[in-house]
Amino acid sequence: MVIHRVFGLKFIGLAVLALAVSGCGQNQNGSSSAGTSGEPGEMVFHRGNGAEPDTLDPHLAQGNWESHIIGDLILGLTTEGPNGEAIPGAAESWDISDDGLTWTFHLREHVWSDGVPVTADDFVYAFRRILNPATASNYAWYLYQVRNAEAVNSGDMPGTELGVEAPDDKTFVVHLANPAPYLAEYLTHQTTFPVPRHIIEELGNAWSRPDNYVSNGAYVLTEWVPNDHITAVKNPLFYDAENVAIDRVIYYPTTDYVAALQRFRAGELDIQSVLPSVRIDWIRDNIPETIDLKPILTVEYLTINFAHELLSDVRVREALSLALDRETIVNRIVRMGNPPAYSIVPPTIANYPRNSRLDFVDLPQPERVARAQRLMVEAGYGPENQLEIGLAVRSASADARRIPAAIQQMWREIYVDAEINQSDAAVFYNLLQEGDFDVGIAGWVADFNDASNFLELIRTGNGNNYGQYSNPEFDALLDRAAAEQDLEARGELLAQAEAIALRDHALLPQSFGVNRAMVHTYLDGWATNVNDHVRARWLSVDEAARAEAIRNR
Repeated sequence: MVIHRVFGLKFIGLAVLALAVSGCGQNQNGSSSAGTSGEPGEMVFHRGNGAEPDTLDPHLAQGNWESHIIGDLILGLTTEGPNGEAIPGAAESWDISDDGLTWTFHLREHVWSDGVPVTADDFVYAFRRILNPATASNYAWYLYQVRNAEAVNSGDMPGTELGVEAPDDKTFVVHLANPAPYLAEYLTHQTTFPVPRHIIEELGNAWSRPDNYVSNGAYVLTEWVPNDHITAVKNPLFYDAENVAIDRVIYYPTTDYVAALQRFRAGELDIQSVLPSVRIDWIRDNIPETIDLKPILTVEYLTINFAHELLSDVRVREALSLALDRETIVNRIVRMGNPPAYSIVPPTIANYPRNSRLDFVDLPQPERVARAQRLMVEAGYGPENQLEIGLAVRSASADARRIPAAIQQMWREIYVDAEINQSDAAVFYNLLQEGDFDVGIAGWVADFNDASNFLELIRTGNGNNYGQYSNPEFDALLDRAAAEQDLEARGELLAQAEAIALRDHALLPQSFGVNRAMVHTYLDGWATNVNDHVRARWLSVDEAARAEAIRNR
């Protein structure tokens, strides 16, 4: 009975999926002839998504522009609900041991988009895959909450020693190194998602091409035209397909925010992930109803390469931070209501005392500059002997140019000659990962609502610790906090760690985030949340209102 049911479902699923994407003839890159217009009668969602993805493999992706797509395609043990809250996903329920170290997940009956059942073994395989050193995932550290994960990732233990098991097809057990009361939210992140073992073992990394991609979420990848658009269609085998309204999602790379604004006004984009600050006054005057500037758990910061001999001097790093006029950046350049950042952890984070800040926060900017000049002179620099460094910047949009240009001018006052080096997202993050930079402008959107997610960025050996900051005292406090079950005591330990990182100027916090999206009012269900993840399965488009909005532009 089981074998008959499984194979019958598989072949029925393939037939239904074929009908769902019929008429979309595939080109050599997996693109469809339907393009971005959709089929007659379809509800289509056009999403301006920021950068061009480097990958849609959940174990290799790093950017939120990639996770926006992956989260529509693949369903983790938990997932984001309509308001961004963690809700059951591939697991319909779970049990937690009294000591908080063992979580037992009970999987719902559901299948991959080719009809093959999703089993607990898919999760065991996925957790071992991302931690396998051969996978070379920069996000492998995220799973270090799991028992033996770090040892497996370093190659000191085989994957079979990882603290995960599948007692049967529908039961997945996770053994943690330390209690993690936030695990349900933690598991909404793509690094914990399942992957189709039966496809990967046949195709390797080519599994994530559009013509090979198999998913268990609300949508199926059908098309990827590089630097133009990515298409996903509604998955007819998704367990909750009857409640998914949008038939087709088109994701566009939109790093030129001014051009994206024009497409948004023309109705070519239903949302645009980042509005252009250079046009904020026009937007406020003409289409204020589309602005979405709610706080999100984000920090914009400058990462400092500690391998650079000249930047290893803490006096230089402190001077760079002092001269960074955060108020001018947020109030005169960005003008979106972003708070200036004098700490690493955002002020709205949960279970955190928020008592660690840079010690010069109350100094007027002229006094900060004077102090920075004194530090630079002590370090051997002056008007006739300037520090020459590179400033790495992502993309070449108008917004991307204005902030680095301002920073460049601010640093000239303290005898620093910074050369701005621009590159697209994929190249930029490769440079950071490889340590091929002096200073880079980076940002971090929380994976889950906890201060540790920001502080782990600069832990020794973390794949996203671009500057290679390392302080054993800082790392030890993170370890102590991870083992602490009392939330108040844990928060105090994390605050002590943050104070050390700020003292060392491990990175230079610039500003905290707001969601800078533009959202048409005819898009129903859009609810900004602190993690900045809104899944397409919860949305719908009022087509009559869209047509009316386009006519009135």
